[in-house]
Amino acid sequence: MDQDEIQAPGWDAIDKALEPIYHGQEPKHYGTVLSYALGGSDPLQGISAYKRLEPVPHWHFVTYGFSELYEKETDNPEYSGWGFELSFRLLAQADSEEPPAWVLNFLQNLARYVFNSGNVFNNGDYLNANGPIALEEDTLIHSVVFSFDPELPPIATPNGRVEFLQVTGITTDEELAIKQWRTLDVLEVFCEYLPLLVTDLGRHSLLENEEIRTRLKAGAARDGSNTGHIFVDQLSWVKEGGFVVTLGARQVGELLGILPNRLAFGREFSLIGKEIEVNFFPADSNTSEIDEDTLRLGLTPETVAEIGRVLEQKEGRYPLKGFDGLVFQVAKTFIKDGEGKVVETIG
Repeated sequence: MDQDEIQAPGWDAIDKALEPIYHGQEPKHYGTVLSYALGGSDPLQGISAYKRLEPVPHWHFVTYGFSELYEKETDNPEYSGWGFELSFRLLAQADSEEPPAWVLNFLQNLARYVFNSGNVFNNGDYLNANGPIALEEDTLIHSVVFSFDPELPPIATPNGRVEFLQVTGITTDEELAIKQWRTLDVLEVFCEYLPLLVTDLGRHSLLENEEIRTRLKAGAARDGSNTGHIFVDQLSWVKEGGFVVTLGARQVGELLGILPNRLAFGREFSLIGKEIEVNFFPADSNTSEIDEDTLRLGLTPETVAEIGRVLEQKEGRYPLKGFDGLVFQVAKTFIKDGEGKVVETIG
């Protein structure tokens, strides 16, 4: 696209925000041949990659296209387009000359999700990729978390405000740690070990570090969890004398990790399926009620503790002694890749 002929005030504003960091460095830029509006497959207009050596060698990717790059088209005068652009920092060899191509498709995939669903990313959000974020890579990085880019504050453009959300690759157990406490507090701890939250596909989980585990556990015990619900693919409940709640093995770990950190602080927690919901709330005595498609379960502290002792991330039936009539049924979870092939079985 010839930007000498087309006015692109939004694009120019992003370039201006990057200039103080990179001082005239010409980035590797990857544009889109056929725009999304004209039937192309890539929603983003382009992605730039800047080479960095400090604090660790890495590529710094920045997107162009979530915000309005040219003329104002949306009705919201406060924000430009979706209101943000994404950035991503990937550990690199100091002498690398080309960034890996998988990152471009990864960022475009995130854009497809936003453009197709209308759901936006916000500071503190997280997402599980159901496998490695880099296909064909042997890596433990299966999830991502979104937070403000530490070097790119929000900018005011002629089309409205634009925030820069950095995507950081994390492991599945690190994602659970985030859910058990608060995203930004966990990232504050992680920052001490991951400068600028650079994604490193080759690293092990930070939770292998005892000091980190201790700090996160203490924070969750002090503040509780900010995760009020999780979305569950495998979820059902039926009334059979009492109630049988069926969920996938994958979600068992999340339920066990989050439930006590919610109810002990007087907060509710929900499992949300495609058409139904199971809602847990703190109560002085165990109780159950049906509200349309929602099963509401009031749990005592003793029952919450029993769930933690009894329920396993393994296929089976788990009745509770302290809550007569309540049974958890755990089904195997099959993790599939983009082609529908089962790549992992849990439970």
